[in-house]
Amino acid sequence: MSLLISTGRPAYPMHPSINVLGTELEPCSMDPLTGWHRDGCCNTDQTDRGLHVVCCILTEDFLEFARSQGNDLITPAPQHNFPGLVPGDRWCVCAQTWMDATEEGVACPISLECTHEEALAIIPIDVLEAHGE
Repeated sequence: MSLLISTGRPAYPMHPSINVLGTELEPCSMDPLTGWHRDGCCNTDQTDRGLHVVCCILTEDFLEFARSQGNDLITPAPQHNFPGLVPGDRWCVCAQTWMDATEEGVACPISLECTHEEALAIIPIDVLEAHGE
């Protein structure tokens, strides 16, 4: 049975909620509320072109890197109900952005239990495990 979600976008079946360890996906953050579906988890579906599936424990270096790449996660955007993030917050980020940060030496720690298995399409498991908390 597939779960349908309602986020103001058309409803699409969500990918199964499985983490990179092959077990049930655990919540990443409820405060601030994260996730492509703003459900607290790094769930995804076919409309999530950025694959917001890596549960990061944000650092200043990572936030600055993301901003330098055009993804400002620091500045609040109230019109999008986005509070702005600070080091220590947990947030579902795009798999490719996190992988790029890894290659630049500024990847932040991640939670393997909260990172969706779809991340494995872009990031090798050994790279994820090396940054797991």
